Amino acid sequence: MRESIKEAGRATLHLLLGAAVSLLCYLMIGVVLFTGFLTLTVIGAGVLPESVLLLRRLAGWERRRTAARSGAPVPEAYLPLEGPLPERVRTAVADPSTFADLRWLAAQLVYGMVLLYGAMVLWAPALLVDGVWAGLAGRRPVLLPLIGRLADREADWSRTLLTPGPSAARDAALAARIEQLTATRAGAVAAHGAELRRIERDLHDGAQARLVALSMRIGLARRAYASDPATALKLLDDAQDQAEEALAELRHVVRGIHPPILTDRGLTGAVRALAASSGLEVTVTTEALEGTADVPARTAGGPEPEVASGAPEGTHCPLEGTLRGSDRPRRGSERPRRGSEGTHLAPEGTHRAPEGTRRGPAGPPGAAPRAPAAVEAAAYFAVAEALTNAAKHSGATHASVLLARTPTGLRAAVRDEGRGGAEAAEGAGSGLLGLRRRVAALDGTVRLTSPVGGPTVIEVELPCVW
Repeated sequence: MRESIKEAGRATLHLLLGAAVSLLCYLMIGVVLFTGFLTLTVIGAGVLPESVLLLRRLAGWERRRTAARSGAPVPEAYLPLEGPLPERVRTAVADPSTFADLRWLAAQLVYGMVLLYGAMVLWAPALLVDGVWAGLAGRRPVLLPLIGRLADREADWSRTLLTPGPSAARDAALAARIEQLTATRAGAVAAHGAELRRIERDLHDGAQARLVALSMRIGLARRAYASDPATALKLLDDAQDQAEEALAELRHVVRGIHPPILTDRGLTGAVRALAASSGLEVTVTTEALEGTADVPARTAGGPEPEVASGAPEGTHCPLEGTLRGSDRPRRGSERPRRGSEGTHLAPEGTHRAPEGTRRGPAGPPGAAPRAPAAVEAAAYFAVAEALTNAAKHSGATHASVLLARTPTGLRAAVRDEGRGGAEAAEGAGSGLLGLRRRVAALDGTVRLTSPVGGPTVIEVELPCVW
């Protein structure tokens, strides 16, 4: 009996709030009529969008109240009221949800009051009948549950009237998609501009400065050749060293645009090379991706380089101290090896595989297909950013990378067992904003989970057709 009384009290409170909403609907109907009159006179057309926004707020409050009673959210689908005044007026008038809200406004004014009156009438006989029938005879209450049914009926009617139709939902979804694509395009343009500025800065501060110094040394060598051949020869040696350093700078810039290792070894081999040079103990696992790698050409006089992507899935990549020379990032001070006759050879790992050994985007017959180049590049840079953040900021010693082929695209996930807290630092120039922009440009998504204390998990989903 007590539970029935409590439930009836909660239902009555819901109906009281519904009656309060009905009073607000009464006032809102006056506002709508006044707005319609002003709109017809053209002078007050600017009031229409604001009145529609006020109506949307009232309907949104009723949706939340109905969801609290029924336990299921009530969807809404509105066209955004943006742009100049004429466009906002046209959108407010053409939005199907506006007329749906007006229908609910008129109906709520009636059934909100009627259902509350019905509940008030039921309370007295319910206490009398159910007090004897349930309290003394020990039977189930009969009249008190009817009050709860009245509240449920009001919630059902509000849900029916406020649920957008198929056309309204479709138009709202299309508008939301357009807004998302607009934001994505703006982010892609900003990221592209930042990338161009970075390339220009790298070329200006690196390769261009070395090429200018190279030109000066060649000029000095030409002047000194007739009078002092030994000095001229030394200047030419220095010029050759500077040319090699300039080439190293240019390779560094090229890797930042589209790493050649992606073309030569595929995403799996490129990510394993990243893991090997990260300074962490990294476990790389692949699912349904290409499992073979291309063997890069061997430099003259050098050993056959080890194939990073040929390791079995789930193997631990070595630490930085055991990194192969073909995958280790070159510094400007490092000199390439000399051949037996003093000629400079290209650094290991920079040669492309000869024809017939390189694999195209589709891979060899029977191998798993490769994702498009843009998708592979985005996944590669996402993993690189995640591993860099883990090595610099997390304090972790171990990380794991998962590359998985999904029915609709490619999934990359990086997890480290560090101190966490990356969510709080995301807006502080941590590089994650650029990562989100790069992925959003391909209509992908980034999910970051990094509670304080760890672990940190970055998941990237990139759509593509296999």
